[in-house]
Amino acid sequence: MKISLVAVFLIMSVLRASTASEPGTAESHFTQIDGLKVHYTNYGAADATLVFVHGWSCDETVWSEQAGPLAAESVRIITIDLPGHGQSDKPEIAYTMHLYARAIDAVLRDAKVQKAVLVGHSNGTAAIRQFYREFRASVSGLVIVEGGLRPLFDAATLEKFLAPMRGPDYPKVVSRFIDGMTKPISDEQLRTRIKTLMLRTPQHVAVSEFEHSTDAEIWEAGTIDVPVLMILAKQPLWTAEYEQFVRGIVPNLDYQVWESVSHFVMMEKPRDFNAALMKFLRTNLVLPERS
Repeated sequence: MKISLVAVFLIMSVLRASTASEPGTAESHFTQIDGLKVHYTNYGAADATLVFVHGWSCDETVWSEQAGPLAAESVRIITIDLPGHGQSDKPEIAYTMHLYARAIDAVLRDAKVQKAVLVGHSNGTAAIRQFYREFRASVSGLVIVEGGLRPLFDAATLEKFLAPMRGPDYPKVVSRFIDGMTKPISDEQLRTRIKTLMLRTPQHVAVSEFEHSTDAEIWEAGTIDVPVLMILAKQPLWTAEYEQFVRGIVPNLDYQVWESVSHFVMMEKPRDFNAALMKFLRTNLVLPERS
């Protein structure tokens, strides 16, 4: 049977269309720093890039409600498993913010991203701020989600908190800690999901990261001169004095305190969170306004 050139062209066009990557298609990748594998997932190929960094004992899946939907908004999305978490390697090393900053840089270089807006949740805030210090030219904006820009406790308080985590009862100790953190969440399935993923992080990784969370270098004073969106859950920790402190070091700041949400605001209210993030991007010319 003879097939016309037109038919061949149509068949090839259909095949190409069926295999082409959709904007929200997840593409898993690995890169390395010092022989340590770092995992990340890429969604889309737009010029504007958002890089999502999880917090303590979490992984890239905390951003699952952001990755696909935002990639459909003409934004390239990259979610990272920091060293020690998710699918990245978990050796017995010091888990410092300097290490995390280098891992983020390795991901951006591997993904061929020259400049991005970095989004950090909880302890991921310290990671993206350290990245900003070390790789300033790669940052076009920061989004801080329930994270602090100054130490939340001193070394003595941290040691008292950490001591029980170093022992054999680590799973029980951390389970109680997570239960307290997620108690405000009304969705039981979401609470279970968060607890399950956090307990997957090895003890030596979780403890080491906390041990280095009072390192002086990650809290050095300095102005952040890129646009910053800060989304916080209403709680006693975020006082009026804290807001004034932040405004003193961030000239271009969108400071938001949300009521009736927990520490995991982006998982509880993903649509509201995504809308706030897109508004921030468009307001600061990271994305063009829709026609």
